[in-house]
Amino acid sequence: MTPEELLQAEAEQAHEASDTARVEDSLDEENTLKKDFVRRVREALEAGETDEVYNLVEPLHPADVADLFELVDADERPALAKAISDLMGSEVFAELNDHVRELLVEALPAGEVADIAEQLDTDDAVAMLEDLDEEDQQAVLAEMEPEDRAAIESALSYPEESAGRLMSRDFVAVGEHMTVGDLIDFLRDNHELANEFWEVFVVDARHHPVGTCALSWVLRTPRHIALSDVMTREQSLIPVTMDQEEVSLRFQKYALISAAVVDADGRLVGQITVDDVVHIIQEEAGEDVLLLSGAGEGDINEPIRDSYVSRVRWLIANLVTALLGATIISSFGGAIEKLVALAALSPMVASIGGNAGTQTMAVTVRALATNQLTRANTGRILLRELRVAVLNGVTVAALIGLATAFFFANPLLGVVIGSAVVVNIITAGLAGVAVPVTLDRLDQDPAVASSVFVTMITDSMGFFAFLGLAVASGLVG
Repeated sequence: MTPEELLQAEAEQAHEASDTARVEDSLDEENTLKKDFVRRVREALEAGETDEVYNLVEPLHPADVADLFELVDADERPALAKAISDLMGSEVFAELNDHVRELLVEALPAGEVADIAEQLDTDDAVAMLEDLDEEDQQAVLAEMEPEDRAAIESALSYPEESAGRLMSRDFVAVGEHMTVGDLIDFLRDNHELANEFWEVFVVDARHHPVGTCALSWVLRTPRHIALSDVMTREQSLIPVTMDQEEVSLRFQKYALISAAVVDADGRLVGQITVDDVVHIIQEEAGEDVLLLSGAGEGDINEPIRDSYVSRVRWLIANLVTALLGATIISSFGGAIEKLVALAALSPMVASIGGNAGTQTMAVTVRALATNQLTRANTGRILLRELRVAVLNGVTVAALIGLATAFFFANPLLGVVIGSAVVVNIITAGLAGVAVPVTLDRLDQDPAVASSVFVTMITDSMGFFAFLGLAVASGLVG
């Protein structure tokens, strides 16, 4: 090595060490951006020191750059993107939060968005463009190369959250007439193939997938062996219209690394890989939890108006269902006037039933989402939850009954509230299974409205059982 080359190598090592030190200075022990680092970036933005902003951000990983956009205010994001425009490559856009990415894409010229989209995998490009207004979307597509535009337009023609939107068109497919040696030569000589893949799809003359070959098998098999002798004929084919949640369940069930996607005629049109599915699993799991609470998307970057609209409708629905409980209470107004303790204890019965219903409902919705609860075992699951409800009801009833009898010096009141709790928890158990299953059978998302109906049932039954038993027992005769 010449002295000049040695000096250059040392300079590069020093630069890398400096970058590493700056990255460590920006991240905390949990590998998230430090508050002090974000503050320095914002202060530099406010002062118009774009060079300082660039120097601070340049050493970061694309995923950390994407996180930085979420941590600054919405009105600061366009300025940040402009200051680090050279760093705003496809890797950063692929990592951005959907709402943040939409804001940045709308702020960029159509030509720049098209350049970024052409660098992305098809599924990432589709995710970036699908939420744009029709006019903006067409403007970006018009700036793209015909081949890339055709691929994205084809993906956008499929239903949202389907395999067609999720799949990548970068895959390797070869004819079944090849030998292993032919395949190896093909992979080495063809420089336009996908950069990353784990298996090769084998297709027939109609481009129908007939098998797969893992790269590990190809590398360890003699060259003269025919692919038809080494390929695996059994494979999980994903219909292009399959919902992404079903796709993720199939990957999980069969421990897939990648899978072929086929159109209505059975032709190979793309592939889905496990890294895409991991994102979907996380997204679907979070979505179900948020839908159960009526919180909409639950994204902290979601516009305030969208959050308001998605949440307030369920609050209004709860208000309407609460009127039923109020009606039941008012019908027992005379009994409550005679024994004020009934007014104090009624909300407790309803609350316990509501919590029990929420527990069962959460278990049921998860079981439906993961295909653990099907038509074949619905009866068994219902019986199981009924048994759990009886055990819970008896346990809680004994505790609340004894406490009530002691506190109010009224054993009959303790028996009445204990009996009401048993009835309401059993009702909650039945409703927690029946409501989500019924919605699922009606092809509705069981996570969307289950909580409203279950809450209505448990509140109404709690008030009716407690007050009705109080009257029937002669407690307020």
